[in-house]
Amino acid sequence: MGPETGAEETLVETEVEKDQPLPAGVEAVADGVYLMKGDLKGGMNIYFIRGPEGELVQFDAGTRSMTKKNIKAARALGGLDQVVVSHAHADHRGTAPGLLTPVLCHPDEVGDLRSPASIAGYMDLSELDVTPIAWLYRFLLPWWDGGPVEPAGTVKEGDTIAGFEVIHFPGHAPGLIGLWRESDRVALVSDTVYLVDSARLKPLPEGEASVPHPAWAWDHQKAKESVRKLAELHPVKVLAGHGDPLDMGGEDLHDTLIEASNRF
Repeated sequence: MGPETGAEETLVETEVEKDQPLPAGVEAVADGVYLMKGDLKGGMNIYFIRGPEGELVQFDAGTRSMTKKNIKAARALGGLDQVVVSHAHADHRGTAPGLLTPVLCHPDEVGDLRSPASIAGYMDLSELDVTPIAWLYRFLLPWWDGGPVEPAGTVKEGDTIAGFEVIHFPGHAPGLIGLWRESDRVALVSDTVYLVDSARLKPLPEGEASVPHPAWAWDHQKAKESVRKLAELHPVKVLAGHGDPLDMGGEDLHDTLIEASNRF
């Protein structure tokens, strides 16, 4: 399911790109999709999507320290219509309480989104094989968190957001969702795949991806299945929650993602 096309969409894109230069620190990563990085080594990703009716939707909400930058960028882009949180982990809901914008999530994330806990009950940091990193995360997760959020509504697989189809990718979190645009095979997937080594806080080699570390997983086996589900969409560009876009010059990323599902 792809976005609607037509003169109105072209006009919106022309106005945004030419008459309203992108805010500092925001870059175009796909047609109508803009990335803002922030926090530790620029490792947290927030995406803005210009929809076919001119609406501006934010996908994911990064960390609390990104709030001022988030608000400034959203205003420069014309103001947010809604925020879609891929899942309720602290590093993906951080700015949401400060945006004063309706927040949507999957029904299976409502409880955790409302929870004041910065560390989800299913996480097991003892599984991280570098003990100092495990202790560091006990400090970082509360630091990243902006606190609980009351969702304005929910979205489920098959719904349409700003010209993208909602896809459910459970495993890393029970209600983890991504956004898929068939017309150009672009996938915004948050933590469905990792392009970083979260156990060592460093990027993976260029062109590599992995299933998220089991320390964070609600159900690690389902997380692997969700990476395979993503692979079967045959995306050519994957925009994840951390790291640079996974893009091999327009090549089908199916095989790369199948390999990723077998890591960890």
